[in-house]
Order: sequence, then C-alpha cells, then structure tokens
Amino acid sequence: MYNLLMSTMTVSEARAALPEIVNRVAEGEEVTLTRHGLPVAVIVRPDTLRSRRADTAMAGAATVREIESSGRRKSLSDAPAMTGKRADALVAEVRAVRSRR
Repeated sequence: MYNLLMSTMTVSEARAALPEIVNRVAEGEEVTLTRHGLPVAVIVRPDTLRSRRADTAMAGAATVREIESSGRRKSLSDAPAMTGKRADALVAEVRAVRSRR
C-alpha cells in the first residue's frame, strides 16, 4: 500500500485513494501522480491554480510594460522606415483591394 502523507503516488494508487486525495488537496496539499515513474499530473486546489495563472499573467504584463517603457525611451531615427517608392506601392495595393469590393 502507500503512505497517505506522501505527496507523490502512482495513478493506480490514486484510483484506490481518490476520496483521501481530495481531502488532502482540500486542506492545501498538492499530490503529484506518476505513471511509470514519471510525473503526469498534479492535483491542486482551484484557488491555487488560479493564483498561479494570475502570477504568470502578471509576470507577462510586467514584461510588456518593460518593453513598452524601453521603447518610449529610445528616440526615433530621422531616416524614413521605408522608401517613398515602397509607400506608394503599398497605397496602390490597398486602393486596388478596396476597388475590388
């Protein structure tokens, strides 16, 4: 059998102990399920999962803010980003697409 205090168990063990696992997880424990010795799932409380997802989203937002701030500090080059010829070609392409509608 297995020890209910451990936080890792096989999928087969978990099938037999689902009510106990649910109780442990409800109390805040995380249980990792393994198959053939490799972790395949982690059972956690929904609020724990939401918190982790929020932390990931906040970290992503912080990265975007940092990139934006860095971009605002850089001055734009005086050189045009595209040639006049290329700009005219793009305008002509947009007009052609619009006239086909």
